Amino acid sequence: MEKINWTLACKTDDVPENGGACVLINEEQIAIYNFTRRGEWYATQNLCPHKQQMALSRGMIGSSDDTPKVACPFHKKTFSLESGSCLSGEEYSIKTYPIKIDNDLVYIGVE
Repeated sequence: MEKINWTLACKTDDVPENGGACVLINEEQIAIYNFTRRGEWYATQNLCPHKQQMALSRGMIGSSDDTPKVACPFHKKTFSLESGSCLSGEEYSIKTYPIKIDNDLVYIGVE
């Protein structure tokens, strides 16, 4: 198992409530979501695998049953913020990252 390196991504104030923002870590765009309604934070790749667009950080977040999700703003494919699996019935998936908040700073776990 690879060791997780916690990398400072941004301040909590940099990510809008119930929305997302994008950061660049190790030359990879990572979407960070402040899911205020659930009191939770998530991080995924920013690239939507459907049409290969860097857009997920601008997607709408919500819940499907009790699963937190993000919908691509262009074609509305939805992905679990926990597992990365596509909730729209297609075989797409996205990478998810561990995330932690410490003293109003957002850290992303990268390998």
